[in-house]
Parts: sequence; C-alpha cells; structure tokens
Amino acid sequence: MMTEKMMIRSFGNEPPLLADGRRAPDRREVSLRWLSGTFLTGITSSVLMGVALFAALDGRQQLAIPAEAYANINAEANADTDVTRGSRLIAAAIAAKPSDRKIMEVSTVVHEGDKEVVRRQPFARVKMTLAANHVATEDYPSFNPLTIFSADEPDAQPTVRTGQIYGSDVESEVSLKTVAYPTTRSDLQVAPGMTLDEIEENVRSNGSILTDGAAQVAALYYVDPRRFSNDDNDVDLTAGLTARVLEQNMTVSAPESITPQTEEFADDIIPVRQSTSIIKAMTDSGYPELQAKGLAGYLSPMIGSDDLSKGDVLRIGILQKGEQAKIIRASIYRGTRHLVTVALDDHDRFVAGREPPEIDAVTTAFDDNSTSVPSNQNLPRVYDGIYRAALSYGMTKDMTALIIKLLASSVDFQAELRPTDTLEAFFSVTDSSGQATEDSELLYVNARFGDTQTRFYRFQDAEDGSIDYFDQDGKSIRQFLLRNPVPNGIFKSGFGMRRHPILGFARMHTGVDWAAPRGTAIIAVGNGTVEKAGWDSGGYGNQTIVRHANGYESSYNHQSAIAKGVVPGSKVRQGQVIGWVGTTGESTGPHLHYEMIVNGTKVDPLRVRLPGGKSLKGEALAKFEDERQRIDTLLGNQPPPQVASK
Repeated sequence: MMTEKMMIRSFGNEPPLLADGRRAPDRREVSLRWLSGTFLTGITSSVLMGVALFAALDGRQQLAIPAEAYANINAEANADTDVTRGSRLIAAAIAAKPSDRKIMEVSTVVHEGDKEVVRRQPFARVKMTLAANHVATEDYPSFNPLTIFSADEPDAQPTVRTGQIYGSDVESEVSLKTVAYPTTRSDLQVAPGMTLDEIEENVRSNGSILTDGAAQVAALYYVDPRRFSNDDNDVDLTAGLTARVLEQNMTVSAPESITPQTEEFADDIIPVRQSTSIIKAMTDSGYPELQAKGLAGYLSPMIGSDDLSKGDVLRIGILQKGEQAKIIRASIYRGTRHLVTVALDDHDRFVAGREPPEIDAVTTAFDDNSTSVPSNQNLPRVYDGIYRAALSYGMTKDMTALIIKLLASSVDFQAELRPTDTLEAFFSVTDSSGQATEDSELLYVNARFGDTQTRFYRFQDAEDGSIDYFDQDGKSIRQFLLRNPVPNGIFKSGFGMRRHPILGFARMHTGVDWAAPRGTAIIAVGNGTVEKAGWDSGGYGNQTIVRHANGYESSYNHQSAIAKGVVPGSKVRQGQVIGWVGTTGESTGPHLHYEMIVNGTKVDPLRVRLPGGKSLKGEALAKFEDERQRIDTLLGNQPPPQVASK
C-alpha cells in the first residue's frame, strides 16, 4: 500500500533542472509580475474605452457612416448625393458605355459630272474629354491668335471627297444618273407584256420565297389559291393567311425608343496609383463627400481598412438616367484579383454581393494610354487640350486647326480647361484604324465648354459650290465681322470722348486703338470690297476702308504699309492680311486705330451688336436639314429644340 511518505519520496527530493544555470523563481516575485500586468491592462482598457466613447459622441462625424445611419439619411441629403454628369474631376474609364471611338461604315453620295456615285466608306466618331492626360502623337503649332484668325488661301474650286450622307446602305459602289422623263416618246425599246401563262409560271416558281420584311410569308392571300391547286378538292381560302415562319423560342417585339430619360448602366473604373483612402479616391474622382463616406462605410469593414493600396482598382456601377446617376454597386480589386463587392438591395441598402462579370477595363486600368483626368489644379489651356486630344484620337493637325478656327469666335483658347469640357467629332477616315489623312473631311463637331455648347455641321451649297459649317438652324458658325483686327494687339483706348494726346483738348475718339509692335499683321474683320487703300490727309495716315454687306464698313488707320493687292475694288476675305501696324499720320506710337461704320455712322466696334453669318434659305436650307437629320440619326443625337414663333 502506497503511504503519503512513500508518495512524496516518489516525486524526488532534488531541485528542478533549470536552463542556463538560473535559480528557481520565487513565488512572491511571480505574484508581483502578475499584479503589475493586471494593473497596466486595466489602465490601458480604461483609456481605450474613453477614446472610443469620445469618438462615438463628439467625433461621430469623423467616422464612416454605418449601414443603419446611411439608410436613414433625410431626403434632402440624398438629393445632394446624386452624381451629376459633367461635374466629375476625374473621367475614369467607362467600360459599359459605348466606346469613345467608334468606326462605322456609311454610304455617301458624290456628284461626278452628270452622275451621282454612291459608295461606302468608313467614318470615325470620337468623344474626347479634353482635360484628360492625352499624349499628342506629333508636335502641334504653339498658340498664335494671328494664325487662328487669319484665312488660308482658298482653292479655285473646293474638292469634294466625301460628299453627303446617303439615305440608304449600299453593298458596293453605285452610279446614279438622272434624266428627264420622256413625256412624248422614248428611245428605249419596250419589252412585250407577259402572258397569263407566263405570269402563272412566275408565281409558281417564286411564290415560296416571297417574304414580308424579315419573316417569310407562308400564304399568298392576295392570289386565289385555287388557281394553283392540283386536285379537285375544295381549298380553304382562309387557311394560313396569317402564318409566318419564325425561329423557335423567339419573341418579336417593337423596338423601344431611346430617350434622355432611358436608364443606362455604366461601370466607372478608378485606378489607385498611390495609397489613399476610399473617401479621397472617390472625392478626387468627382463624387460628393457625403456619398463617398457612405459607400466607404460599407466597404471598409469588409476589407478591414479605410485605405486602398497602390495598384488597387475601385469599380463603381452607376445607373444613369438623364443628367443624374446613382451608385448601385461597388467592387474593389487588388490588381486583377477580386476582393469585395457591395450592391444595393430592394431597400436601397448596400449588402455583400457576388463578383460582377469580368471586363477588360479592370485589367487595363493602369495602361499608359489610359485617359485619366488630373485633379482640378494645373489643367492645360483650352488650346492645348483640344490639340492633344484630337491628335491622340487620330485626327490630323489641319483638321484640328479647322476646329480651332471654327470655335475661335465663341471659345477663349487661353482659358484653363474645366474637367467637364468635352469635344465630339465625326470625320471620314480611310480604314478601320480610325486614323484621318489629308483626304479626310470633318462633317460634325459638338463642343461643350462650361455651360456653353456649340454644335455645327458641314454642308456644301449647290448654288455656288461653297463649303461651310452651319449650326442646327442653318446659320454659319463663322462670325459676320470680327471685333479685333489685330489678334496680337493690346487694347489701349476705347470709343468715346477723351483728351487728344497731340492736340491737347477733349475730342471724340471715333474708334478703338490696338497697340502692337511696328509691322504686326492686320487682318480684315470680314469679307468685303476695298473702297479706299492709300494715304489720308486728315491725320489717319495709311488708311484702308472695306465695305461689307448690309451697310457695314471697317476702317484701318495709321498703317506702316498696305498689303499688296489691296486696292480699291479688290475683294478681301475675313482673316486676310491687309496691312501692318505703324504710326503714320497723327500718331504717338505704333498702333491701329480701328473704326466701324454702320449706315454712315461711326459706332463702337466693341459694343455694337453684330449680325450673324450667312444663313441658308429656301431649297438650300431644306437640303441642309436633310443632311443634318441623316448625321443626327447616325450619331443618335436628339433633335434640336423647336422654338415656337408668334
């Protein structure tokens, strides 16, 4: 039997073996360590709980909005969370939208002699966000207002390479020739009429392939079927009258018309190029801060952090309707690996969702040619933005220069771009690559700068063969008269009473002075006929007076020299160089004294209301409207608003 003494002896009476020669720990020392750890743990827990309580009460606005709080945001706050098109600071790739570059085959008609040749050729339609980081494929000319406003030498006859949009598609080149209908007699031989037997045989052989639209007609209800019956049995005349051959499991429905209020889904791809928070990534991309905080409140707990790492991709699904957009889904990718997805449920609350279908925009989000828009600081000038975007989208320098000229009267090219500025163009190309050549022609432009939208169409007037660009109402996009004949000049003195710098007393200043170095080019402010070109003894020095249409005249004074060919009776074009700045006559320094005369009265060139350019009328206007409608139909543009007339 094992006694207590024997049990104690069995455990041994030697001290325990310790490593490194240490002594056995004292029990009192162990208790002191435990007590110290417990005390420190309690203090730390109290501090952390106090910080959490303070954040929950006073610093609540600094935390991500939880699901319950976000769902109960008042209606007014919800109204502010909508994303408005055009208010974005970063135009990330829209993957589910139609591509910003589209190549389409279009039938055009060109007049060649007495024939009309219809042929198919490729056209490119590009939609450009001008503030994006576009990289120009070639050098472009620096900003020079004189080059922008000056006119190029016109060709004797404009070469038409594209022609007009044809109303129907053709598979190959077709030549059409229009001749007068022979009302008296015809030189063409008339074919003999078909006999009844020939007609019946024709119907027998072709009746089985007759179609009605896209469906094959199974019964010819307009032909008596008893004529083609091979037996004497009675034939049911009503059998099969409405039968159609349709594919199985296919429903035929009328197409739904697309309106500005039609809902459309799009994926907004935001690449994260440096570590940042979800909120900042969204606000830098143009989303309201309240909406960014709300979405981050759902995503952050699921990824265990408020921040996104470098190389992450934030994919936001947007449901667009009209000018408003609503976030319905958001996903985070680490590289190309899917991390998390949240989506709206039936109660408009975000819940965990499955990974959405793969799209190429996620894998190519960090491509060097991606057009991400920088922040709203240090954006390029309008001039540089147009050239960089146009050249990167395959347009030529000449075509871009034409766009610059056409927009010069309504756009400040020296101003800084806005993130919402866009430019849409439709032009002919040579192949599916979408690159324009010297033979390419610009047919349509839609430019939006701030709240101003400019849309114009190319049209050739059949009467004089001239080619110009007109707005949707058939008015020329070019100004009737420019207000500044010295684009490089500096405004010095305006119209009105002033103290004459030479005579020393108050005198009416009947024009506007533009100061510029001697020899700076002067351009004609509009098309017209030269009335006077020579020396003026009244103090104007070298003077040129040009008569324009509708009683308008322009006067250019103190010139150092008058351009060759500018003589009385000669024609000048808008933008043509007609002389050079000087200081001849009664002048204290090199400048241009410019005057505008309307019906014999001198008026302020900077304040007078100028008429618009050329307006199409009659048959020319009707043909232009047909051409405009064909282009709008191809591009899916909405018809222009109709203004009621009294």
